[in-house]
Amino acid sequence: MYQLLFVFLASMYLNAQDIQVIEHFYIPLSDGTKLATRMWLPKDSIHHPVPALLEYIPYRKRDGTRRRDEPIASWYAQHGYAVLRVDLRGSGESDGYLDDEYLEIEQSDGLKVIEWIAKQPWCTGSVGMIGKSWGGFNALQIAALRPEALKAIVTVCSTDDRYSDDIHYMGGCLLNDNLWWGAIMMTYQARPPDPDLRPDWREEWLNRIQNMPFLPAVWMRHQRRDEYWKQGSICENWKAIQCPVMAIGGWADAYTNSIPRMLENLTVPRIGIIGPWAHVYPHDGTPGPAIGFLQETLRWWNHWLKGENNSITQEPLLRAYVEEWSPPSGWRDPVPGRWIAENAWPSDNIHLDKWYFGNQSLCKEQQSNQSFSILSPQWTGFCVGEWMGCGVPGEMPLDQRFDDGCSLVFDSLPLTTPLTILGAPQINLNVSSDKPVALLCARLCDVSPDGSSRRISYQILNLTHRNSHEYPEPLVEGQNYEIQIKLNDCGYVVQAGHRLRIAISTCYWPLIWPSPSPATLCIQTEKSYLSLPKRNARLEDSFVHFENPECGIHAPITLLKAGEFNRTANFDLLKGTASYITDGKGGLFGEGVYRFDETGTSLSHNLKRDLFIQKDDPLSANYKLTQSYEMEKNDLKVRIESKFEMSATEDEFNIKGDMQIYENDDFVIERIFEDKIDRDYL
Repeated sequence: MYQLLFVFLASMYLNAQDIQVIEHFYIPLSDGTKLATRMWLPKDSIHHPVPALLEYIPYRKRDGTRRRDEPIASWYAQHGYAVLRVDLRGSGESDGYLDDEYLEIEQSDGLKVIEWIAKQPWCTGSVGMIGKSWGGFNALQIAALRPEALKAIVTVCSTDDRYSDDIHYMGGCLLNDNLWWGAIMMTYQARPPDPDLRPDWREEWLNRIQNMPFLPAVWMRHQRRDEYWKQGSICENWKAIQCPVMAIGGWADAYTNSIPRMLENLTVPRIGIIGPWAHVYPHDGTPGPAIGFLQETLRWWNHWLKGENNSITQEPLLRAYVEEWSPPSGWRDPVPGRWIAENAWPSDNIHLDKWYFGNQSLCKEQQSNQSFSILSPQWTGFCVGEWMGCGVPGEMPLDQRFDDGCSLVFDSLPLTTPLTILGAPQINLNVSSDKPVALLCARLCDVSPDGSSRRISYQILNLTHRNSHEYPEPLVEGQNYEIQIKLNDCGYVVQAGHRLRIAISTCYWPLIWPSPSPATLCIQTEKSYLSLPKRNARLEDSFVHFENPECGIHAPITLLKAGEFNRTANFDLLKGTASYITDGKGGLFGEGVYRFDETGTSLSHNLKRDLFIQKDDPLSANYKLTQSYEMEKNDLKVRIESKFEMSATEDEFNIKGDMQIYENDDFVIERIFEDKIDRDYL
């Protein structure tokens, strides 16, 4: 059992902080599969065993996440933990194929990895899991399987519900990021293992390319919340998790709704932290302010993995950053606001504040019934920003006035006192449609005295999913339905003198794919109202404190070429068309071309998205995505060129892709993908 580890002790090196790093070794599984691993250890852990922390993801420890891994793992190792970064089956230098995300075999492998770690001579037998995004997902999923050695987890930017709160669907509508993410993952999976670490790298590389699934189509074949999505969704059985959970996210991320749900429904010791951040670890914390995430989690690990009786157990159940007004812009850093605390969730300190729909107004008292219709231009939504913020300029929602002008709006009078919102606003609507399939987007905005409109929260609902995401039903044309729309959780203060606005549209392009035909919605105000989770200030708010960010050693990197990122919206007013284009050169978000100096690997990733639609024709919607990915190491240069495209008719989606792989500029292999998928009330 232990021989494998000691074989690789020769590859250890001692850094200035007195920790040991094993650059590469394999963890063996019972079926003969070997999972590639990188590990950081305190120098004397062989003689004085320590607890272990595991991050278990498919993004390649050798180069994909090396830049992020190094400062986190080295810091924990300096503070008395073994840290292991394990690549999933079929990724990096690991054996096998990666057939999809969050499969049962992934979770089963994770159990065996934890069992292996707990038996090593440098480990006390106590293991924690930490991860952001994919790693946060599988930390929850593996915790639900109750491995004996897993004592606690930290899950960052993750979800308890793979259908309702992931990158594929939102409110029963298809997110356009489904294609974006699938295309990126396929490009990542087309990279070869490191030739320095696998002598059979080329054979393994070609096998992976030849066996690669068409991921966007895989996910689009499950348009309902079926068993595919329930597998790995811990909300299916909250009591399955029996170890303590620290859940962390940010308002600019897309996965934050899961944190209040986990605080409410899990039965184990748990803590939630929600900052202003995007899809990043909070010590990086963009948009800021960042916090001392590593110090905060160290207290967590020390208590649950080392038995230290420290102050983490006295922290409030939820600490959240409540944002304050700043002019709407594609980027703001830091975000104005303050930290608050709640000892329970749901909180008795939060009460529903009801606002009734009136004559295009929001009122504190119910108004006489009126009827309003809305049919939005198909390009409504151009001020949306990104579904998932990644902490880069330009991705935040812009001034909403353009989209407000394409929507049915209901405004309050200027507020006389500030209003603090914490939680999920809810809208009850009495609505009818002239089409059997229709979608509705509802936005809650803060309108300043100068008229600028900042989005606070939003949600989209495919109205055929009004009763169930598992069993959609067509609308009866002209029939009135009473529906509830739960907006995304938020923490926000609306200042005195500002107005609340609800904006309702029938489209939200380029965020989601449009309905098959333009649908006019009719809103009856008599049974329509907004419920805001209004929060009262607490004395305990003033005691919320986080240390300043810390981290460990950074991976040595050389910037070879500066990158750039462009984001544009173009309207042809004669043809009535619109295009939304993002273009990253040198990196997904223009990070630049860089080399990892320790491994000699340089990386470049260009990605362009072009989303096109005509004002009055949802069937004109077209999404083109092109990528060029290059890796260079020693005498090897790999280039991956890919093109993906999606369109639709009334009855089906058409999705295709073309990947061409080059080695030292010589053509190696091409994969062509094409699929037609029936629209299922979508």
